[in-house]
Amino acid sequence: MTASRTASPTASRTASPTASGTASPAASRYDTALGWGWGRGRPLASSTRLVLYALVLLVFCGPLLAVLTGAFDRTPDPSQMSLLPRRLTLDNFEIAGERGLWTYLRNSLLITGSALLLQVSVTVFAAYALARHRFRGQALALMVILATMMLPEEVIAIPLSLVLGDLPGLGVSLRGTLLGMVLPMGGWGFSIFVLSEFMKEIPLELEEAARVDGAGELRIFGQIILPLCKPGLGVVVIFGFNMIWDQYLLPLIVATSPDQYPLTVGLQLMRSVPEVGIGALLAGALVALVPSVLVYLAFQRTFLSGLTTGAVKG
Repeated sequence: MTASRTASPTASRTASPTASGTASPAASRYDTALGWGWGRGRPLASSTRLVLYALVLLVFCGPLLAVLTGAFDRTPDPSQMSLLPRRLTLDNFEIAGERGLWTYLRNSLLITGSALLLQVSVTVFAAYALARHRFRGQALALMVILATMMLPEEVIAIPLSLVLGDLPGLGVSLRGTLLGMVLPMGGWGFSIFVLSEFMKEIPLELEEAARVDGAGELRIFGQIILPLCKPGLGVVVIFGFNMIWDQYLLPLIVATSPDQYPLTVGLQLMRSVPEVGIGALLAGALVALVPSVLVYLAFQRTFLSGLTTGAVKG
């Protein structure tokens, strides 16, 4: 009895750090990827981490900050960077507008909206056929779709220009037309591959139950498959929008006059004019940046859930 009473305080004191969840100094040292802890008495580790965070923010946010401040600054200096414009003004947007900025923006929105609608429509039907059906030559079709992702735009630029200038069998030229800019971007192998892999994860039991209830192919596709593919569609829309919005070579091939240029080509054209200052170019760059940010914010939840779907099981 005496031995047990004497040993119990010692045992409790010995076990208390473990029971309370307090980590040992050796364990806390490796709590982070770099082996630095946040605990007190580690000023060097905390200071180093803050410096690293500051450098990361500077690298990623520095160009964005330069564009934002320079677009609203009367005399922006590209060699200096400030948090706020020294002389706030909207003259840069007015100068850029006189050089056709708003025309380029309208063309970009029209091209991107039309091409994205066509691309998403082609993607959902192609992905549904590849993921939910079995047919002869399916592997070959998927291989051809993936092969298109491995061809740089510069490789197909000349053949594409010849085809758009004289459509085989029709003898019609699509140069200088909206259709000529939209059709080449109607199908994208990346979007088809991503969405088809997403559709493969949908249980077949749902489709079989719908067929037992008398549902047809279109009803299964529209009321069962598509609603379950919202996260995947978010990924497809965001990546597809950025791909179409950033197009530069295709508009150069199709457009026949500067009035048909989108923002990507229009900004390069503005840059070649000596009278256009750096402030007007930064204003145009800011205008070109806003739609991509808005699209990402609009589809942020579905985009993130689409990226993490299947990452955690259970």
